[in-house]
Amino acid sequence: MPDARVQDFVIPEEHDGERLDRALSALVDGWSRERLRRLIEEGQVRVDGQLATRPSETVHTGARIAVALELAEHVRPGARAGLDFRVLYEDEDVIAIDKPAGMVAHPSTTVRGGTVSELATARFGALPAAQGADRPGIVHRLDSETSGVMVLARSDAAAASLVEQFRERRVRKVYHGIVQGEARFDTDWIEFSLARSAENEGRVQIARDGDGKPASTFYRTLERFDGAAFLELEPKTGRTHQLRAHLEAIDMPLFGDPLYRGRRRTSLAREAPIPARQALHASRLELSHPRTGAALAFDAPLPADLVALLDWLRLHRAL
Repeated sequence: MPDARVQDFVIPEEHDGERLDRALSALVDGWSRERLRRLIEEGQVRVDGQLATRPSETVHTGARIAVALELAEHVRPGARAGLDFRVLYEDEDVIAIDKPAGMVAHPSTTVRGGTVSELATARFGALPAAQGADRPGIVHRLDSETSGVMVLARSDAAAASLVEQFRERRVRKVYHGIVQGEARFDTDWIEFSLARSAENEGRVQIARDGDGKPASTFYRTLERFDGAAFLELEPKTGRTHQLRAHLEAIDMPLFGDPLYRGRRRTSLAREAPIPARQALHASRLELSHPRTGAALAFDAPLPADLVALLDWLRLHRAL
């Protein structure tokens, strides 16, 4: 095998009970399920220290997967030049940051430099690797092109507590998104099961045949415009791309989303300052302090690109 390095992954709750190759395809950036299947068959994957040879092997929450991944010839930076996060809160157990859009959470075989975990380690020193050696401090996900609040752990005990809170859905997550289409309801639930797309491994899709994972999102309409709306969103489950896929499913895709555009092709694109990423921001996280149990809440204001779009809609598309 060409030059390789072992990467560690921990199976999150949303992939509990899945095939090994399918779970890995969701966790390993830039690798297709077929390539990962070959690695398993070649003896390059271990599950909880034991050699795995069957791609169909079932894995469960908390399983530690070690994969010998071939190093990519071309490695891209984990953030656009000059990007950095803003620290919202810091103590000896927890760090809360406001992550800008365009910053990847952790390095991979194809991404190196400028990621959240690398910048945090440089700023705060060694952080616990609860989710794998390449993910110091990381206890939850936030898509690279979604901005907003992320929390990091500073100790093994804090990491264990925070991972458990996210897994048991005791963390309140509030997002704000700007969507295309007409918001029919002031408040509503979106409840569609989600599954990995067979055609595009980078996407998830609505599971029509009952084999997906249950997913539930509550939303509140904050403002309506001609052909657009400003929403507050609370995912009650934590599936990959849940908000983006759910909004596409009800024909209200996020502005700027390259993967979940639905059937809409907005007429605003030629006029409005549409952001060059999905118009989604993680505005607030509420959780318990991992050591004291005290209630913590972290808020990140809307970034400038989403404020610019909102201001334009208020001026040009007010109802």
